Amino acid sequence: MTLQIYNTMSRTKEDFVPQEPGKVKMYVCGPTVYDYIHIGNARPVIFFDTVRGYLEQTGHEVNYVVNFTDVDDKLIRKAEQLGTDVPHVAEKFIAAYYKDLEGLGIPKASSNPRVTENMPLIIDFIRELVEKDFAYENGGDVYYRTGKFAEYGKLSKQNLQELQFGIRIGVDERKEHPEDFVLWKAAKPGEIFWSSPWGDGRPGWHIECSAMAREYLGDTLDIHGGGQDLQFPHHECECAQSEVLTGKPLANYWMHNGFIRIDNEKMSKSLGNGVLVKDLRNQYKREAIRYFMLSTHYRNPLNFTKDTMEQAQNSVDRIANSVGNLKHRLQAVSVDQAVSAEFAARLEQIRQQYHQKMQDDFNTPDAITALFEWAGEANQLLQQDVVNAADIRALLELFSELNAVLRIYTDAEPELLDEEIERLIVERNEARKTKNWARADEIRDELSAQGILLEDTAQGMRWRRK
Repeated sequence: MTLQIYNTMSRTKEDFVPQEPGKVKMYVCGPTVYDYIHIGNARPVIFFDTVRGYLEQTGHEVNYVVNFTDVDDKLIRKAEQLGTDVPHVAEKFIAAYYKDLEGLGIPKASSNPRVTENMPLIIDFIRELVEKDFAYENGGDVYYRTGKFAEYGKLSKQNLQELQFGIRIGVDERKEHPEDFVLWKAAKPGEIFWSSPWGDGRPGWHIECSAMAREYLGDTLDIHGGGQDLQFPHHECECAQSEVLTGKPLANYWMHNGFIRIDNEKMSKSLGNGVLVKDLRNQYKREAIRYFMLSTHYRNPLNFTKDTMEQAQNSVDRIANSVGNLKHRLQAVSVDQAVSAEFAARLEQIRQQYHQKMQDDFNTPDAITALFEWAGEANQLLQQDVVNAADIRALLELFSELNAVLRIYTDAEPELLDEEIERLIVERNEARKTKNWARADEIRDELSAQGILLEDTAQGMRWRRK
């Protein structure tokens, strides 16, 4: 099997061949840290972590860089609202971002470079563009000469004339042409600033990623990712900036995830329908959030509703129950002999199904289907009167492999029950022995109210937390 990736640049699926065998350089545009991240931010966070995870699972060493935009107009306005400064705003929301990552079960990137910590290299990058006559200064601002880059528009598949008439461009008399974009912005009175050859100011948005990608990963990335909304103008401008300096492609593979809608409406501040990840985590298990994000192909739009989240929760509970029942049954079986060739073949078919789907442009919805095929095998095995321990272990080993990247199940040790709950369980067992079904049901309901679910199985009573 060969991994294929849909490349936004070519609009086709292509065999993935990293520049250096076994090593992948991957850059994904990160958040502007002026607020808590919302569900739209969470989709690339979860998906591109899944990409990294699968590349690592298949033997690649991944250098995964996600930047922080920690100075721009939004942070300046937020600082004014909060009565503080830009660095304090950035620190607050970077900490909140990491907390959300932890809550979603996502490890940190290889590095998270910040704009403010890389200002000299950003200024040097702009200086090189000016020296090559691809940029010019006017009134303390520096602009990129878009018309001088013949391939501008190649990523979004629009020519410069279409962009001039089809894209809303702010009127700025300091520009030579309306489509030119800013590389360096002169500081207004009272704003945070850095000194530069063109005066005090700060970088424009597009230049930071070009400069940091080159610094941390080199002239050409294997994969450059982000949301579909970044395709134009952000990634288009990155191409223009980087490629005129290096003479090389900025990235060999461009990947963009689709938008998220809320109850079939576009998520927007004007509608007030945004959903913050920190609030979502308080309502649903992280496994359900991951399931929701991965149950639709990353390039397709995704619709968030209460019903879809409840369906996601039910699905991950079904998987978790299969895993839990297998582990519970394993403790009681006495037969332990070699796995039959027929059973091993069925498990291998599920493994191949998972990898085939992941190799097909990270088709996570169909990869998840392989997990339900696995659950079907597990449940069928559990219905047998006599079960082979080796079969259970083979199922659990396969599940660990399938779940390692998707992570829609978390193997957590059950918490110890406090003395009151232990007493109620003992009392319920006694009530059942004396056929006091009313009291047994009453205790079950009482425990359920405290977040404890009891399950009567053929192997005895077991419990789990909601």
